[in-house]
Amino acid sequence: MVLFYLLGDTASNYFCSSLEGLSNILRLSPTIAGVTLLSLGNGAPDFFASVVSFRGSSSNSAVGLNSILGGSFFVSSVVLGVISILVSPNQVEVDKASFIRDVLFFLFSLLILLIIIYIGKITLFASICYVSIYFLYVCAVSATHLIYGGDTRNVRQYSMSSDESVASSIPLLGYVGEEKQSLAEIVVVEDKEQKPASTFGHNSLFDCLYIGKLLQVLELPLCLPRRLTIPVVSEDKWSKPFAVISVTLAPVLLAVLFNTQSENVGSRSSLVTYIVASLIGIVLGNMACVTTDRCSPPTKSLFPWLVGGFAMSVTWTYIIAAELVSVLVSIGTIIGVSPSMLGLTVLAWGNSLGDFIANGAMALNGGADGVQMAISGCYAGPIFNTLMGLGLPLVLSAWSEYPHPYVIPKDPSLYETLLFLTGGLLWALVILPKKSMKLDKSLGVGLLSVYLCFLVIRIALALGVVKF
Repeated sequence: MVLFYLLGDTASNYFCSSLEGLSNILRLSPTIAGVTLLSLGNGAPDFFASVVSFRGSSSNSAVGLNSILGGSFFVSSVVLGVISILVSPNQVEVDKASFIRDVLFFLFSLLILLIIIYIGKITLFASICYVSIYFLYVCAVSATHLIYGGDTRNVRQYSMSSDESVASSIPLLGYVGEEKQSLAEIVVVEDKEQKPASTFGHNSLFDCLYIGKLLQVLELPLCLPRRLTIPVVSEDKWSKPFAVISVTLAPVLLAVLFNTQSENVGSRSSLVTYIVASLIGIVLGNMACVTTDRCSPPTKSLFPWLVGGFAMSVTWTYIIAAELVSVLVSIGTIIGVSPSMLGLTVLAWGNSLGDFIANGAMALNGGADGVQMAISGCYAGPIFNTLMGLGLPLVLSAWSEYPHPYVIPKDPSLYETLLFLTGGLLWALVILPKKSMKLDKSLGVGLLSVYLCFLVIRIALALGVVKF
């Protein structure tokens, strides 16, 4: 549970803020930023869990494959199904061109993945071609935006889907509205908003403040290591002492990670690495101390700060994801459940919880535009995870085996997942146009039924009740 919290909190409070800053500096259009950097921010937990899993044994690779497909299935079926049922009385109509484009690209990516799994191995060139499908998707989104340039909803649905999905995940990621606050501050804010001014209210407020202080103490071991190693240059979180310390300690953390991940590293090489990293950190710390103000974040030379924050956010996300995958594999070994089953359920549900909360909140509170953004998020996120979350690990694995192809671990259950996932997409592709692109209960009930049937069959197979 702690690792799931850390994975989501790192993505929301550190990773996404760096991505947003880089998007502004690079002057990316909202459409391109939405399907690239912001999609990466929204799918960071799934993405890095997949990257980590492919670096380990074949059981770890099975965890990565199942977690990505399981998360994509959960978001495109359960999340979309619940949203359809909840907004069905409003008869909201979604954009047909964007919907059909997203579903067709998703189906095409799943078809190519099915061929790769059936062949059982992939070359470096083939893995690069698989990743390039996502860039074709980005081009298709850009073309749609240019053709329907007058439709502002097309711009908003991609530029805000990932950003607002993070900002709306109040219980999970520690947000209140659009302000990033700690768990302790959430308790105090909610108490002030809800409690009347009475003696009972004052006592409750005192108790709430006490609980808030206690939560801050409990959060300290989780927040402090990341705060001391990830440079943060946002206006609301700027602190010069933390900024100086973070750029000083960041190279040391990278050296620790390098020495622990590399094989056949001698003690002398490790010592040299630590000395060089410490010297680099001291130089960067002195530069930060001289060139920054105490009261406000830097406005000039902001790009190196954002790149550093992005790199260290990636480092922490990688470390947490590695521990999470290892824990799941260990739990599977102890209780006798296959790691792929845990990746398909526990890991997929945990990483998709933020999408569930965020897309549901957007659909219920954002009106017709909010529903459109939520539907787009239910497809754009899984497309990114399927093509990039699986594609880049395949590229790295094929590169490590070059010139020989990378052998994909055999897991027959992947065919079942792909079959049911495709069934859910085809159901949505058929039923929505028949309903004039209006969300209703038939779409939601059908999607939930497909996922429930899949889940019952997989659990029955895992328990040995049914054997194929």
